[in-house]
Amino acid sequence: MTTLTEAATPAVAPLAKSPGYWAGVFRRFKTDKVAVGAGIVVLLIILMAVFADYIAPADPTRSSMLRRLRPIGTPGYPLGADELGRDMLSRLIFGARLSLFMGVVPVFIAFVFGSLIGVAAGFFGGKFNTITMRTVDVFYAFPSVLLAIALSGAMGAGITNSLLSLTIVFIPPIARIAESVTTQVRGMDYVEAARASGAGAFTIIRVHVLGNVLGPIFVYATSLISVSMILASGLSFLGLGTKPPTPEWGLMLNTLRTAIYVQPWVAALPGAAIFITSISFNLLSDGLRSAMDVKG
Repeated sequence: MTTLTEAATPAVAPLAKSPGYWAGVFRRFKTDKVAVGAGIVVLLIILMAVFADYIAPADPTRSSMLRRLRPIGTPGYPLGADELGRDMLSRLIFGARLSLFMGVVPVFIAFVFGSLIGVAAGFFGGKFNTITMRTVDVFYAFPSVLLAIALSGAMGAGITNSLLSLTIVFIPPIARIAESVTTQVRGMDYVEAARASGAGAFTIIRVHVLGNVLGPIFVYATSLISVSMILASGLSFLGLGTKPPTPEWGLMLNTLRTAIYVQPWVAALPGAAIFITSISFNLLSDGLRSAMDVKG
């Protein structure tokens, strides 16, 4: 039986749980149709590279001089054949593996080391910031293409040296972004409150700084993946990266350059693959940047 007290007490609705920051990011990202489409293209390219062994119709290194430079649409060669009679579709599929690897891995390694350098320089400031960032600026002053070519040429051709040279190229810009955003966060009230409470520098960095600076750094690093792919392809084109007969889009452009007047559409396929992948990563990065902007 309902008492007078119960009847007089209004029913209190439970407080709605406010969505978290990342839920808001995902919600804003879904509304960007261009970024979602770019993300789908990137996902398909990644899946193609991962499952290349199962979806490629032929061995990418098997050649047949009787079928060299077959045009697009040839029976058994849907995207034609290269200068050695190898199936272009299979080589493009397998080439995605190394091209994505050379695009993602150098940026990821540079993201780790560049973030550490930039966050430390931005947080501690003073002479440490000056010495650290001036050292970074020495490498940052060189154009990325020339620096990558110079480092690869000095260390010698090969995938490992190309990977190392690209990593060195991308550490300075990431460190610069990390230092900039950390300098801004360092002056926030919650950081000052943490200092006043007696928290140590590394505790403040781990608890209060990293969570607020890694997002912008990550978004910027994502935009560098397309640059890394293009630079890696350029190194392979110049003979400083991947060696034949390994399928890689930049190397395929190099070997097919003499066929541009015979089968221009076939010769342009690796370049088209690089362009589509690069623009997809750029559009995806732009969408993430917009979605992570709380003011947007």
